[in-house]
Amino acid sequence: MEGKTAVFFCSASFDIDPKFNQAARDFVRAACLRGYTIASGGTTKGTMKVVVDTARECGAPTKGVLPRFMDEVVHPDLDELIWTDTMAQRKELLREGASLVVALPGGIGTLDEYIETLTLSKLGVFKGKVIAVNVFGFYDKLKELLDYYVGTGMLDAATRARAYFVETVEEFEALL
Repeated sequence: MEGKTAVFFCSASFDIDPKFNQAARDFVRAACLRGYTIASGGTTKGTMKVVVDTARECGAPTKGVLPRFMDEVVHPDLDELIWTDTMAQRKELLREGASLVVALPGGIGTLDEYIETLTLSKLGVFKGKVIAVNVFGFYDKLKELLDYYVGTGMLDAATRARAYFVETVEEFEALL
């Protein structure tokens, strides 16, 4: 797909507080209105479904990347679908050509995707922005951990500065 791409990493759980899915709608809509293609895990599970549905409602192009073992949960309304053999390939192909990676509130998979992307940013492999949507203080502890790492010398301040945390759509839009 041509143009700007925003990758949204997020929860695949149906058991989360609905406020997180509403926040996902708001942030995805903001990216759509700024002309981004929306890339995601592309399933019908949890917030991943919300991301695709919201992008479709906004008329934005959608891209899903899934490992073959997840074929039974593929979202049927994706504009582009890419199959992979592994989760590692999935993450790599989602980031390929992306302008930004956005971690919505999510579980350990989302945390893995966010940290790996931040690491790739530090190494100069990923050139886009790395953003965590810290609605309702969801990522407060992660912010504290990264700051602790800086304080102990385990993380350099320049890399920490690449880790954007936004609490509002307005803060998010300012980074787009």
